[in-house]
Amino acid sequence: MDALLIALLGCLAGEMGDKGQRLALALSTRFDRNGAVIAGLAVAAMANAAIGAAAGSLLASMLGSDARLLFLALALLFLGAGMCWPVRTPDPLTDWRLGPFLTSALGLFILGFGEGAQFLILGLTVRTADPLLAASGGAIGIIAASLPVILLRERMFQLPLRGLRYAGGALILLAALLTGVSALHLA
Repeated sequence: MDALLIALLGCLAGEMGDKGQRLALALSTRFDRNGAVIAGLAVAAMANAAIGAAAGSLLASMLGSDARLLFLALALLFLGAGMCWPVRTPDPLTDWRLGPFLTSALGLFILGFGEGAQFLILGLTVRTADPLLAASGGAIGIIAASLPVILLRERMFQLPLRGLRYAGGALILLAALLTGVSALHLA
């Protein structure tokens, strides 16, 4: 159950104000078909979460207990550092002529591949050896972060997302530090 909750909260925090939300906004504004964009978002989030969980399952059997915990600390470090980094607006994919569902699914999948949320799912799977819960929590967190942007559009960006990202990033970096200290038996 830890994997589900940590993945959900970590991915939700990591996606707030990030490139995925900005691309979801651009696609929902361009196509004005919320259902298709939401379906594409769900497919992309589930695919990225499944890839992260599958990779974590492969790595988990190769690592000892302390190494798995240190791997989770590294995943938290990358997610927290990414949240403190400035966010650039992604390409709005105006040249793509695949329709709202395929453009959303492929665009958001490519954008999310290798991002902090996917790495957190991988790290949690390595640590907990529960890929289904880590992938489910991560996908739900990613979808929950982008769904309001699709429905509310620009009004969502009137919130202090930059401050939320920095505060969330600081908390995740603190969690990474504590996890790393525990893995290295320094405290």
